[in-house]
Amino acid sequence: MNLGQQSEGKAQATRSVAGNVIRGSLGNLIEWYDWYAYAAFSIYFASVFFPSGNQTAQLLNTAGIFAVGFLVRPLGGWMFGRYADRFGRRAALTLSVTLMGIGSLGIAILPGYAQIGALAPILLVALRLLQGLSLGGEYGTSATYLSEVATPHRRGFYSSFQYVTLTSGQLLALGVQIILQQFLTPAQMHAWGWRIAFIIGAAAAVTVMWLRRTMDESENYKLAVSESTENTERGSLRVLLSYPRECLTVVGLTLGGTIAFYTFTTYMQKFMINTAGLPKEQVTWINFVALLIFVCIQPAFGALSDRIGRRPLLIAFGVGATLCTVPLLTAVSQAHSALPAFGLMMLGLIIVSGYTSINAVVKAELFPARIRALGVGLPYALTVAIFGGTTEYVALGLKTIGHESWFFFYVAGCGLISLLVYVFMGEPSRRSQLERETRELGAGEREQAKVDEVVADPA
Repeated sequence: MNLGQQSEGKAQATRSVAGNVIRGSLGNLIEWYDWYAYAAFSIYFASVFFPSGNQTAQLLNTAGIFAVGFLVRPLGGWMFGRYADRFGRRAALTLSVTLMGIGSLGIAILPGYAQIGALAPILLVALRLLQGLSLGGEYGTSATYLSEVATPHRRGFYSSFQYVTLTSGQLLALGVQIILQQFLTPAQMHAWGWRIAFIIGAAAAVTVMWLRRTMDESENYKLAVSESTENTERGSLRVLLSYPRECLTVVGLTLGGTIAFYTFTTYMQKFMINTAGLPKEQVTWINFVALLIFVCIQPAFGALSDRIGRRPLLIAFGVGATLCTVPLLTAVSQAHSALPAFGLMMLGLIIVSGYTSINAVVKAELFPARIRALGVGLPYALTVAIFGGTTEYVALGLKTIGHESWFFFYVAGCGLISLLVYVFMGEPSRRSQLERETRELGAGEREQAKVDEVVADPA
């Protein structure tokens, strides 16, 4: 093979990687848009699905249902992780976005408490459970897929798009909210305007479903299929449990990160309105701009991890979360104007980026391909269900009993636990299962190239 052919081959490989990352990421974006539309618009529809009362009580009810959606994420992580390891990443990702779209459409057309009484919140819970199943499978499978299709030595950069699109989903939800606020009155937003956001999510899910069907299957998955003696080995819970240290590592490194992320993203909007007393429209803009910057810095942090390793970034996050959470949240609660509130939120998001930018690839590097989607998805989903999904509920619950500041210490304490995990864990990129598989794939390709040369020129 001459130099020109090698260059063309590398260019095609780069385009293939970029195309698969884009298609996978767009699906991830829409999944998370559908999920976050609930959190973003709950300030408007809380009064639609629950009896009239004080604002905190209604928000507490919607936050409770937000948490319920997280409770089934471990089941989704198991179901979709098992499915992805047995039948392919592409098939699992296509199925997950389909379920999410069905959930969004259901919420968009669901009658309120005034029309069907207590059945309204019951059906809302059912639809959030469906979305929770979908998202439980989405994270582990998409994190696995993005890490596997990424170019070696650039896995940190490419896998950072997991949180680029995750946060972009929230950003898109806020963007839709801003646009609707410009054209609809507050009364219209509360009455029916919020339903438009869920209709958009359902329509986008249909488009993404088609895009995901055109993705290439992961070569690592194909290798796992060729190496497995039995189909039941792939996605097996029994096999996963033979990796107890790796599973516990996923739990430990996720604990502080997921609580800090949900604190400085989804809960921050309610915190600024309900505690700092800032206007809803102003808070929407603060969150939108801060999250836009947050999205843009994820690839930079991911690329940095490819150069210096994953562990230094994780430790930096752990130290920041432990030492800075209490003063940051205390300062936000006392910020009565937009600029200081924005600056404080941005500081929190920069700290969180040490976790969000690389957590997907760190988890993927721990497991072999035959159980990777399950290994990444299930322990993560369990941790997020218990801690991440209850973040808002814990915060609002402590506020109702007059001890909101306890929540600040709760977030910092969980950050400290994760910091201890980061300190004592080894550098994941040096023991990466992904890199071992890449070497095997490369050796196989070289052997096949030799065979092809002999066939083409027997002499």
